[in-house]
Amino acid sequence: MLSGRLAGTVPTTRGTVLNVTFYGVRGSTPCSGGEFARYGGNTSCVVLDGPGRSPIILDLGTGLRVYGAEFTRRDMDGAVGEPFRGTALLTHLHWDHVQGIPFFAPLLSAGAELDLHAPIQAGEPLADVVRGFLSPPYFPVEIEALPGQIRFHDTEPGRFQVDDATVTAAWVPHVGPTFGYRVERDGRSVAYVSDHQQPTAGPAAVDPAVLEICRDVDLLIHDAQYDDAEFAQRPDWGHCTVDYAVEVAAASGAHTLALFHHDPGHDDRRVDELLVSARELADLRGVPEVIAAHEGLTVTLTPRVELARSVPDGRSGAREASGTTGQESVGVGADAAFPQVAVGR
Repeated sequence: MLSGRLAGTVPTTRGTVLNVTFYGVRGSTPCSGGEFARYGGNTSCVVLDGPGRSPIILDLGTGLRVYGAEFTRRDMDGAVGEPFRGTALLTHLHWDHVQGIPFFAPLLSAGAELDLHAPIQAGEPLADVVRGFLSPPYFPVEIEALPGQIRFHDTEPGRFQVDDATVTAAWVPHVGPTFGYRVERDGRSVAYVSDHQQPTAGPAAVDPAVLEICRDVDLLIHDAQYDDAEFAQRPDWGHCTVDYAVEVAAASGAHTLALFHHDPGHDDRRVDELLVSARELADLRGVPEVIAAHEGLTVTLTPRVELARSVPDGRSGAREASGTTGQESVGVGADAAFPQVAVGR
């Protein structure tokens, strides 16, 4: 089952589950203000976890600080009780994807361990690259000053194991060495393509490596930074339109598309509008479901593939579950800001 929840609520879990929680959904730079309150202004950070499993963190933007604060709070309440141990999968080293590292509270405790994977860098080890921007004059505290331990992994494209999860890394067209990731665990799959350069000429084809990591995934988290007019102004800045995100989902057979890496110039109302247009196109292209990622959203993957989605424009209601599962979908956790709608496939 795929189900949505809000920050502060706990998803119902039956058996083995994979929770996908969004702590930062913004691209390029963090932003603040009332006009960004519903979707959030922190940059890229998504956490995959489940009962008894070590977390896998997708990117380490400013949303990492929020996740670290939540983890530390749970630890103080006695729910965790052990130093942090987890794995980070960095897509690339642009500021909006790494700025949260020194603000991750669990690394301020001795015994914490973080395995950090990122694309292999030309001519310089990953550890040296990270130390380079986490040191004066760019930052006052050097990474060695953190009590927790970071183990750096210069990663090549291909498949590797993170505990009981299978991770596939693949090159994604962007500006500089950039990965997309596919994570598979217990028969469920998530693809994460946070930054993706849309073709600037000719047919809007999708890179074969991107198609492969997105093939038939339960959840595709994809760059959706621009509308058509914005892309025309910045065609080579390394991102894509919302329509192209739908195209990737359609071409790969993804079951649910989560629009992600929202432009810092897109307030809540504009993201609402882009979500509506994306769903219209998705209906034409055969993509079963499209959501717009917001901070505090958790998507829970279980053997039943259903979705309870948040509807940020204030509408609420329900649709009958459909498809071959024979199960009725159930929405979890609603409030005035993000009412839930139960849907299925």
